[in-house]
Amino acid sequence: MRHAIRLLLALTAVLGAVPAAAQQASPTARTRAALSGSVYMSHLRFLSSDLLEGRAPGTRGGTIAAEYIAAQFERLGLVPAGDSGSWYHRIPVITHDPDPTITVTSTPAVPLAYKRDFVAWSMRDSAMVSVQAPIVFAGYGTTAPEERWGDFMGVDVKGKIVVVLVNDPGLQDSTIFKGKVLTYYGRWTYKIEEAARQGAAGILIIHTDESATYGWNTVVGSWTGEQVRLEKPATSLKFAGWITQSAAKQLFAAAGQDLDALTAAAARRGFRAVPLPTTLDVTVRSRVAHSETMNVIGRRPGTGPHKDEAVLVGGHYDHLGFGPPIDGDSIYNGALDNASGTAGILTLAEAFQRSGVRTDRSVLFVAFGAEESGLLGSSAYVEHPTIPLKRIAAVINIDGLVLLGRTRDIGAMGRDQSSLGRVFDTAAREEGLRVTTDPDVALRGYFFRSDHFPFAKAGIPALSLEGGIDFVGRPAGWGKEQNDLYNEKRYHQPSDELLPEYTADGSLQTLRVVTRVIYAVAQAPTQPTWATGSEFRAAGEARLK
Repeated sequence: MRHAIRLLLALTAVLGAVPAAAQQASPTARTRAALSGSVYMSHLRFLSSDLLEGRAPGTRGGTIAAEYIAAQFERLGLVPAGDSGSWYHRIPVITHDPDPTITVTSTPAVPLAYKRDFVAWSMRDSAMVSVQAPIVFAGYGTTAPEERWGDFMGVDVKGKIVVVLVNDPGLQDSTIFKGKVLTYYGRWTYKIEEAARQGAAGILIIHTDESATYGWNTVVGSWTGEQVRLEKPATSLKFAGWITQSAAKQLFAAAGQDLDALTAAAARRGFRAVPLPTTLDVTVRSRVAHSETMNVIGRRPGTGPHKDEAVLVGGHYDHLGFGPPIDGDSIYNGALDNASGTAGILTLAEAFQRSGVRTDRSVLFVAFGAEESGLLGSSAYVEHPTIPLKRIAAVINIDGLVLLGRTRDIGAMGRDQSSLGRVFDTAAREEGLRVTTDPDVALRGYFFRSDHFPFAKAGIPALSLEGGIDFVGRPAGWGKEQNDLYNEKRYHQPSDELLPEYTADGSLQTLRVVTRVIYAVAQAPTQPTWATGSEFRAAGEARLK
């Protein structure tokens, strides 16, 4: 108990004023000078403590974390910006445990075994959904006007089951889309959304290791057992799922079609969907439960003509809670992922308040809940925002900060998508940092996998920070070795906890860059704009109308 009290006393102490010399400096210099390593490490220490039991959504530890963040926002003098003037924004969650069966009813028998050949889950809130419908092969399941691409042109899939390829046509033809760089059209989430827009009753996505960028074991591990998603109105889709390439080949062969030939055709412009003389009977039984968690939101009001607009700075505070014991430890603390990012948001908020710097646009500080469950907190905010989406000028996402020391480089996912990338590049250069891009990030579509992404999908320019790997005082390659070691030994494991070698130095580097980006966007005469070739440009234009 004394340890907990010491932590709280350290974290709630109001720090002194910014030194007089700093007060004479430029606005960004004053704010950067107010960034405190001790404040940052204190927040990190508390949020990653065993006392918070891994901060899982809907648990005691998760609730304590949310209350703590709200208390810090209140201490700093931010304005509550959640639901009904509170600090909290509700995230309604559905938990379900799918038990699916698929039977081929209109072709020679093709045995489909759950987990071996397919996984599927319900898209409804009911305990059972059932679909008996014919199959349509819809290529990549993509409607991309800027690419002059429409896989559903000339075919009616209402009430039918669509079978589609994961990834996008650039996987086969590097001259279209973005080549082997995954676009949002290639993500499984997009396939499901587009099938619903087309009125389909169900969707099966064909898996290969290359096209998905992960193995079938990952699919089975992710989509079996207990699942969570946002509570939202039903669409036409009753179920969604994955099917292995080998099982799909058998299914198509029984219907007189060659999947390899259809896959090749699907990458050519002008491809049209192919109805199959095959009917599937799909049933998914689920145990369904309803619950909720929350985002925590504080606003620093703007003072200029664009004060009703905001720059949103966010990151998730949740982690995995208790899990299977590893070396006797069952608390999944999530120190790097993402107590570090949450501590960064609180440190930024304190620096802006202590500096006394005023901005034209407001700054919205958001700690998202339930990111580890599938970006639920950020998705819930986009579904029910507390300010109109057209007034959110940009989103900066902090999902992990550098804890092993200073680096010579820095990166951000989404730099190529909008003019926000140029703002970031300028800020990094001003801090003496080289901007680098990890090619694996683009190939695997990491831009689509954190809390900035629901905002980008809604048309709001967004960046997600990447820490540098070229460490000062370390040999070449050391940073990559440490990243690989973290991914192998600590990511989503109990060993992601506060380590003795962790320091604030690298995190403060990143936060200084973020400070410059926030101020630049907050003071700009117009909001950032999408790049001409971005798949989110149309959504951005629609948002601003």
